[in-house]
Amino acid sequence: MEQVFSYIISLGASVMMPILFTIIGLSIGMKFGKALKSGLYVGVGFVGLGIVTALLTNNFGNPLSEISRLYDLQLGVFDMGWPAAAAVAYNTAVGALIIPICLGVNFLLLITKCTRTVNIDLWNYWHFAFIGAVAYFVMDQSLAWGYFAAIVCYIITLVMADLTADKFQGYYDDMEGISIPQPFCQSFTAFAIGINWLLDKIPGFSKLDIDAEGLKRKFGVLGEPIVLGVIVGALIGAVAQMDIKKVLFLGVTMGAVMELIPRITKLFIDGLKPIAEKTQEVVQKKWAGKKVYIGMSPALVIGHPTTLVASLILIPLALLMAVALPGNEFLPLASLAGMFYVFVMVLPYTKGNVVKTLIVGLIAVGIGLWFVTDMAPAFTQAAQTVYAQTQDPAAKIPEGFQAGALDFASSLFGWVIYKCVNSLAYVGAAVLTLITLAMMWWNRRRIVAEEKAAKA
Repeated sequence: MEQVFSYIISLGASVMMPILFTIIGLSIGMKFGKALKSGLYVGVGFVGLGIVTALLTNNFGNPLSEISRLYDLQLGVFDMGWPAAAAVAYNTAVGALIIPICLGVNFLLLITKCTRTVNIDLWNYWHFAFIGAVAYFVMDQSLAWGYFAAIVCYIITLVMADLTADKFQGYYDDMEGISIPQPFCQSFTAFAIGINWLLDKIPGFSKLDIDAEGLKRKFGVLGEPIVLGVIVGALIGAVAQMDIKKVLFLGVTMGAVMELIPRITKLFIDGLKPIAEKTQEVVQKKWAGKKVYIGMSPALVIGHPTTLVASLILIPLALLMAVALPGNEFLPLASLAGMFYVFVMVLPYTKGNVVKTLIVGLIAVGIGLWFVTDMAPAFTQAAQTVYAQTQDPAAKIPEGFQAGALDFASSLFGWVIYKCVNSLAYVGAAVLTLITLAMMWWNRRRIVAEEKAAKA
């Protein structure tokens, strides 16, 4: 078995994933040509991720090292971004089978009425593969621990998608029947509920707000990812006291990274969309007449004005926090492109209030920086092993740095699971199992009660 997995991993995600997705497509009734095309889009996407990540790691390692030396900063965790995290996730023994295993778990939870969500957001399964990969490596390459961590995260996310579906559908337009089973977004729900409740206790605070639409217009070109990237890259070069030629080069390079990441993401979406649509068709046939949520990507709603405004304000504040926060060793770079996803599940609870949304984001991201720093040794171990096995440039860490990423390493779900597995081992596994079973039981009671009420 070990030799089989070693061979599969050695193929690299750019080869392995097209094969896997072609098989998945055929198994749900897609024509061979369409299934193959979907798989190839995913493979090409991974090639693109490697190129973009290499741009980042090859050009920003030395400037960041120089900044740390000049100003005596402890910023030894390099932001590999979600491209590297995804590459690490899918280039492991856990990632190789994560999609069919999680789909099987999803099916079991549906028929036992423990969830209403069918998670067809297949690309974001890398989040589950990532925490599984981290557990796999910190527990001496144990597949049992890896899949345990991934499945726990998957089940918790499905339940959270159910519990937040009404809020999500009530806030965003034209989202009936949709839930968001993405663990990075869902991990901010707890922050949103708790912090929003506290802010509501302050007299008159709810009336304090900013016109999101107006502010969005004022940002103009500064709100474009490519321009933000140029500004951040040039600032890094300037702070590192480099010559004007290098400053400009770093600016354009960071701009390219910020612009190319969403474009490469579209390749994955183009590849996975036909498979997701076919899965949705199969589900609707199987559960016709029953209330079922279709689990979709949070990318559907990141264009909301409040999300854009809060993200654009948070980006420079996150950089300042990274430098000033005691105990933090992580400076967000590539992860800045994913900042918009922080607020997807926050807005339904803050009701679009920009000030409250921004406060939630500041606190959550600030704590997330500590999570990334704490998880960096495990992420580094996983990335180094994957790079040694596959030579995937997306997993290559600049010399003298550890690996980090805001998405998914800053997630509350990911960090809690990691600490339970890494620090508490079997005790942690027992705690996670009890939490997961309790959430399943509670959600099932709620679903059954609603079905009975509907029949009455």
